[in-house]
Amino acid sequence: MTYCCAISVDAGIVFCSDSRTNAGVDQVSTYSKMFTFNKGVDRQFVILAAGNLATTQATLAHLKKDVRQNAETSLNTVSSIGDAADYVGEVSRMMQEKHGKTGHGYEASFLLGGQIMGSHHRVVMIYPEGNHITSSADTPYLQIGESKYGKPILDRIIKLDTPLETAALCALVSMDSTMRSNLTVGPPIEMLVYHTDSYSLQNYHRFEEDDEYLRELKKSWDSYLKSAFHQLPPLAWAANWKKIAEGNSGIY
Repeated sequence: MTYCCAISVDAGIVFCSDSRTNAGVDQVSTYSKMFTFNKGVDRQFVILAAGNLATTQATLAHLKKDVRQNAETSLNTVSSIGDAADYVGEVSRMMQEKHGKTGHGYEASFLLGGQIMGSHHRVVMIYPEGNHITSSADTPYLQIGESKYGKPILDRIIKLDTPLETAALCALVSMDSTMRSNLTVGPPIEMLVYHTDSYSLQNYHRFEEDDEYLRELKKSWDSYLKSAFHQLPPLAWAANWKKIAEGNSGIY
């Protein structure tokens, strides 16, 4: 399984992904799901991948080949993030059809984020069918893979004006929550932080399984959650339970 998220706020973008690939209980491997396209002073792209490993690898290989061979359409030539998403979606579909492997078992999804000079930074989610959606003011983050466990913290904290450091912490807590509830998602954890208008992908970190900071983050988050739970207001209406139960004792 996979969990990847990309958070787009006014100050920039945070990308976070796990590295565990699970093809069965005895076939657990590690593959990076984060790919950078450092295209110089006028454009930067980061792609996170989830789904069939063969499809994602073939898609990324094709994207790199188009750049290397100066193809007419590539991440070097697209004029917007939307055009880049259309291009990646088309390549993904082509890779599935090329090998005759269309269908649920061979699908792949991607998060594409970055910035092209003259436009704002953006994050888009590319579906297996090739179409895409973008982040928005109401939903300034997108997820692929095992998304449900890491969603609550993002919903509660992330806003457009959230500082990048806070967004990065949220991404790590979101990842920790997912790993806690789904063992098929696991380290190493990759994180990249892009600052608006920087056109630089230098702020990258890889957290290994034994990383001291991840252990401390997990420990602190667990402790604060338990502390907050114990400070919740008591169930003041619980006194009515017995009365209601007695009043309904003859109803079956």
